[in-house]
Amino acid sequence: MGESMQCRACLGPKPFQFLPLGDHPPANMFIRADEVKKPQPAFSLNTEVCLECGLIQVADQIPSDFFDHYLYVPSGATTMHGHFARLAAILKEQAGDGLIVDIGCNDGLLLSACNELGGHTLGVDPAANIAEIARARNVDVHLGYFDPDTAATLRERHGPASVIVTTNTFNHIGDLHRFMAGVVHLLTDDGVFVLELPWAKELLDRNEFDTVYQEHLSEFSLLSLVKLGEYFDMTVVDVHKLPIHGGSMRVFLRKTASAGAARPIVAEMLAEELDGGMLSKATYEHFAARVASVREKLLAMLFDLKAQGLKIAGYGAPAKGNTLLNYFGIGPETLDFLVDRNPLKHNLYSPGMKIPIHSTDMIARERPDILLVLAWNFFDEIREQQEGFLASGGRFLVPLPEPALVGAG
Repeated sequence: MGESMQCRACLGPKPFQFLPLGDHPPANMFIRADEVKKPQPAFSLNTEVCLECGLIQVADQIPSDFFDHYLYVPSGATTMHGHFARLAAILKEQAGDGLIVDIGCNDGLLLSACNELGGHTLGVDPAANIAEIARARNVDVHLGYFDPDTAATLRERHGPASVIVTTNTFNHIGDLHRFMAGVVHLLTDDGVFVLELPWAKELLDRNEFDTVYQEHLSEFSLLSLVKLGEYFDMTVVDVHKLPIHGGSMRVFLRKTASAGAARPIVAEMLAEELDGGMLSKATYEHFAARVASVREKLLAMLFDLKAQGLKIAGYGAPAKGNTLLNYFGIGPETLDFLVDRNPLKHNLYSPGMKIPIHSTDMIARERPDILLVLAWNFFDEIREQQEGFLASGGRFLVPLPEPALVGAG
């Protein structure tokens, strides 16, 4: 169960399964209080890699209407505001007066930043609840999934797009080739397709196994995007390395006929992937062994802290946190509660482990001794916001890349 017959990017044959994580409920399927005693659907989460292009993937098993109501919003993280403001300036420069289309526009944070710069924008998103937040920011949103039919409709209504952008959405797409066919149809001949994604090499280097969950179907190498682009006569012309989300890349593709020469960084990163063993089976076997070691160490630390009579809570209720909690078997007997800045998650329970989620006010009210940082990709920001917790003797337990206790000073 839960195995792929081919790579969804380069279409290479049967990928190598290197980390079977067991059965998990969908990582964004948070539970209401009145449903907490009901069983949740669970799907096998087997992590595979294509040894021809370095794409890390899981099999697509989630029902297609799953994202009609969605709970992640980038606005919850202060880091994302500055990040999207910088990206908006790049997109506006690329587009000029042309149309900028953001696929998976979420709460409109990026496009509202583009609008402030005088950009001509359009968002696409299937989640009605999130689209309402975007519209309140005066962002025009087409409600629905993106595919060739949607692309045809948008082109007819709004004209072709000079820039198509998607940030942390491409990794949710099951049929990448159908998505790309839509991009090619909607994009002008000299337009640019901009992708922001976690970089699979960083995932490997930093033991970030929790970045994989059923809604995150793919973790991309640059080579996998190069090979995917070739199917559609599109060329990777530039890449920016980004610190966001534990190590990401911003990739620029153009139609090959008007692409011109790629910047040297493209060849450099492809060489880096090859030198890092991204097409070698042994790399992934070693990764699985490191994850087993992290599990052992973290559970031993939690057991020891509980034995000391300390109160432990979790900081953040991100999807990635649910992969870690479910795979390691960390539940409410260990973590009294989780806190999160996103009000959409308050008073819900985490999928699988069913840990209650509250606002960050609970830290001052309940005074935990230890906060297990599940949103580790925003740890610097969290530490800054929780100076009071540290000053009162509280400590953070950061699980990755290696479990570590962090106190004041």
